[in-house]
Amino acid sequence: MTRRELAHWARQPFQVFVGLAFPVMLLLMFGYLMGGGSGISGDYREYLVPGMFALTMAFGLDATMVAVTQDLNKGVIDRFRSMPMTVGAVLVGRSAADMLQSALSLVVLVGVGLAVGWTWHGSFAAFLGALGLLLLLRFAMLWIGIHLAMVAGKPELVVTVQILVWPVSFLSNAFATPESMPGWLGATVEWNPMSATATAVRDLFGNEGGAVSTSWAAEHAQLLAVLWPLALIAVFFPLAVRRFGALSK
Repeated sequence: MTRRELAHWARQPFQVFVGLAFPVMLLLMFGYLMGGGSGISGDYREYLVPGMFALTMAFGLDATMVAVTQDLNKGVIDRFRSMPMTVGAVLVGRSAADMLQSALSLVVLVGVGLAVGWTWHGSFAAFLGALGLLLLLRFAMLWIGIHLAMVAGKPELVVTVQILVWPVSFLSNAFATPESMPGWLGATVEWNPMSATATAVRDLFGNEGGAVSTSWAAEHAQLLAVLWPLALIAVFFPLAVRRFGALSK
């Protein structure tokens, strides 16, 4: 199933290119056109680039959702269900292929970040740990997307879900510190899973910027960066597999 998804890359290279280019465009746009940030001290790119890494882990879910809904509507899923394979094989294959593209996208983003003047100051082990947290968040977001795609059922309804991704994604500390926001909003932002991952990878990269928060969420960001994705996977993975298993009932 993973090879099937990867074969689509060769047939539809433009979609792969767009998936890689979109986060790069966001990074360059916010780094140069809208650079400066709110509540940021020091080099804004030191703060922005790790935040963009976390933010882009939520983007690209529309491609996953469209692919799943297209397979549903074309009868491809029904043909797979008639074959001797486990219930979750189709979905796991889909997520494995998407994770490969996400890893490639992250490598490209790191390269662009280095090109625009960002760098990490920690050890190489900490650098790899930061990338691991980012991909863990991505894996959790993928299962949310797969489940919602099967709930939506049609590619046209995916647009509705896309509208919800943007405000949830931007309600994070990717671009500005929670301390620069109103109290209630800053508290909400700090408990966003993407904020936890962004703060954790900044710590692992050795990047600084903004006022140091003393909140529990900020001080335990690395713990939350693991617990949030695991909790989301524990909820949406079985929901997606159960929904898939009940499609023909």
